[in-house]
Order: sequence, then structure tokens, then C-alpha cells
Amino acid sequence: MSLTLEQVQRIAHLARLEISESEAITTQNHLNGIFELIEQMQAVVTVGVEPMAHAQDLSQRLRVDAVTEEDRRAVFQAVAPETEAGLYLVPKVIE
Repeated sequence: MSLTLEQVQRIAHLARLEISESEAITTQNHLNGIFELIEQMQAVVTVGVEPMAHAQDLSQRLRVDAVTEEDRRAVFQAVAPETEAGLYLVPKVIE
């Protein structure tokens, strides 16, 4: 697929862009280059290729999933205006 100069100018008009004739020709060449690359990529046979998250087979270094702080919920709730069953009670805002 390639765009004609008229199509590029129409797209510019629809996008409310004012471009000169030389800018339209340059844009046409750039867009047609992109379309050629897309056609090349679509021609590649990818049957049986598994999707991957990264180009290299790497894994993240993970920290140990261990508790590093003590449970201070009782201390925090002791200064709260109202609590019930371990939950904070707040006034109703929307009726």
C-alpha cells in the first residue's frame, strides 16, 4: 500500500494541518516507507513462534518475600476516632 500525494494532502486537511507541496512530498515518502516496512513485517512467517515479553530470556531479581515490619494495627487504631472489628469507621459523606 502506498499513498498518493493527493491522499497525503487530504489527510493533512482532515488533521487541520497546513503543509506545503514540498512538505507533502516528504511526508508521502516517509509514510510510504513506513507502509513498506509494515508489509515486510507482515510477510514474515510467525507460525509456531511463542510470544515473549523480552527479546532476551531474562528473569527479574526478586527479593525474599518476608515480613520486615511488625504489626502495628492496634497502635494505629487506638488513636482513631472510631473502629469496629479491625476496620476504621468514617462518617457517611454521600447520601
